[in-house]
Amino acid sequence: MKNDMKVKWVFMLPFMIPLLLFWIIPLASAFFISLTDWDYISPTFNFVGIENYVYMLTDPDFIEALINTFYFSVTTIVGTIILGLAFALIFQKKFSGSRVYQLIIFSPWITPTVAVSLVWSWIYEPDKGFANYLLGLMGIAPLKWLHSSESAMLAIIIFTIWKSIGWTMLFYLGAVERVPQSTYEAARIDGAGYWSQFFHITLPLISPTTFFLFIVNLISTIQVYDQIQMMTQGGPGGSTTTLLYLYYEKAFQNFQMGPANAVAMVILLLILVLSLISTYVSSRFVHYD
Repeated sequence: MKNDMKVKWVFMLPFMIPLLLFWIIPLASAFFISLTDWDYISPTFNFVGIENYVYMLTDPDFIEALINTFYFSVTTIVGTIILGLAFALIFQKKFSGSRVYQLIIFSPWITPTVAVSLVWSWIYEPDKGFANYLLGLMGIAPLKWLHSSESAMLAIIIFTIWKSIGWTMLFYLGAVERVPQSTYEAARIDGAGYWSQFFHITLPLISPTTFFLFIVNLISTIQVYDQIQMMTQGGPGGSTTTLLYLYYEKAFQNFQMGPANAVAMVILLLILVLSLISTYVSSRFVHYD
């Protein structure tokens, strides 16, 4: 028995060492730093306990970042799921060139965010950008986009939805194709129209995929950083500062490592709770697949 345990540990050790070095130890260190007032430069620090967490709950910057993150997450997820499902239903009906169109829609997902963020920054230029050109064709007044606190978050949301649609579409394509055709045939025999079939057959049977995409996209939007750093740097006036970008500002601009790591712990807690919810619900509804 002891020899069996030794063999198991020998096989587990190569995987446990990276886990310990790159996850457990950094996580423990970040939590400890969140209980201090370390400024990232000084060799000494003071232990302040939960003071950083208490301050965070009354910090206007944290409250604004939390609201921005919630608004960004909800609007991005809703837009991504609706458009991803719409494209999946379109491409479910095979037609000439459908694979090419799918590739075009999916390509933003595999393109580096930094690169396409620069391109979209040019698109959003108030004077000569393509976005305002399109608005002009529709008779809509031009927007300042990234240069205004009223439209900057909208610009980031549009970009993120555009980048995420293809990935969501592929998941929905697989889910829609798994719905038994016999179910649709029985519904048509009973006189059900297209929308009746969609709401009473398609949506319920792809609900596990919808929930999975909701949780994964929610976790992803909580961690949004690249496009904000490249396009707005959290501005104008903090209107696009999210939780992860707030962590970056506090840690590497203001050198407040204690409060910064307290924000990081909140982000980790949110992701952990969402992951547990996803695991629990998926296990309850796995039989739908």
